[in-house]
Amino acid sequence: MKLILTAAVENLGVAGDVVEVKDGYGRNYLLPRGFAIAYNRGTAKQIEGIQRARAAKTVRDNAHAIELRTALEGLDVQVPVNADPKSGKLYGSVTGAQIAVAIKKAGGPALDKRVVKPAKPIRSLGKHTVGVKLTDAVTAHLHVHVVAAA
Repeated sequence: MKLILTAAVENLGVAGDVVEVKDGYGRNYLLPRGFAIAYNRGTAKQIEGIQRARAAKTVRDNAHAIELRTALEGLDVQVPVNADPKSGKLYGSVTGAQIAVAIKKAGGPALDKRVVKPAKPIRSLGKHTVGVKLTDAVTAHLHVHVVAAA
């Protein structure tokens, strides 16, 4: 089965790649989860758009990563979450996806949710330090303020 990946799949490829997989794997795993779309002439035109979106989210080299790190560390990122008004405990925890959206809203670059990694799960209001792994050699550490949503 020939598919176009819409997201990075470990040991298979990244978004925009055209891959050949076994029918069951494609039909039962990749397609239902939205990791891929079926390949045909109409969808082949979408490859360029997918690759362009992927290029906007990736770090080109270490110099670009260092530039992004200085931009990220200067941001004031606030993540609004649902919390218990009395104790300040969260109903759940703050995810990398929520932090990535908050970075974008704060004026930072569009980041993939998988590069945003809190050191430990964030389950309380307040100020927390979060690591953003831009490349193997460059990691940005930014302060995230978790506030109760109104």
